[in-house]
Amino acid sequence: MDVIPVIDVAHGKVVRALKGERSGYRPIETPLSTSADPADVARGLGLLFPFRKLYLADLDGIEGRGRNTHVVPQLSQVLPHAEIWIDAGTSSRSAARSVLAAPVATLVVGTESIETVRGWQDIAAEAPQRTILSLDFRHDEFMGPDAMLADASLWPTRVIVMTLDRVGANDGPDIKRLEDVVSRAKGRRVYAAGGVRDRSDLDVIRRIGVGGALVASSLHSGKISADDLREIAGR
Repeated sequence: MDVIPVIDVAHGKVVRALKGERSGYRPIETPLSTSADPADVARGLGLLFPFRKLYLADLDGIEGRGRNTHVVPQLSQVLPHAEIWIDAGTSSRSAARSVLAAPVATLVVGTESIETVRGWQDIAAEAPQRTILSLDFRHDEFMGPDAMLADASLWPTRVIVMTLDRVGANDGPDIKRLEDVVSRAKGRRVYAAGGVRDRSDLDVIRRIGVGGALVASSLHSGKISADDLREIAGR
């Protein structure tokens, strides 16, 4: 199972995400870093464990304020061996091309940013093997064109199930929704995002066929430890 740390960046600082209510996000305070600077937080995560993937949620890009383009080179310098998954609210092929210009970048396209299936297909055609789809949910409502959820043939080889209202909420992962997506994924790798609290949650979702998890709060709180990460990576 892949455990992938998440860095949410707004106005150039790492913020603590809570229930997807972005207006209330505040700069993170964590024992892993002395500041909320993205490079400092990434460095602290790298000292915890040699992660090979890092998820960057560029909230300024997602909310239309312009991308934090300086952050990716900083993260790549601190974690030189990490593949950086970037969600920056990409909604066009030209925007996808801009994100993918960084050799370390893998593009994450959230359904909340997609208006049509055709738009998704155009974006995904830019670099299919470097593009991940995030199926976004908030309060049991799917965010995006209905067909993107209903028609699994539209999904790429890697799919995230993002339950925004469970992010940082200590509510646990949405097992029922994850089971539904896994049952229809047919060989695609499914990642859980939102609600993973500790090692036991990771064990539960692994047993139902989830291939990885995006985590943040549980790493900063120590509820998922370096020992847990080493053991999981050894499987």
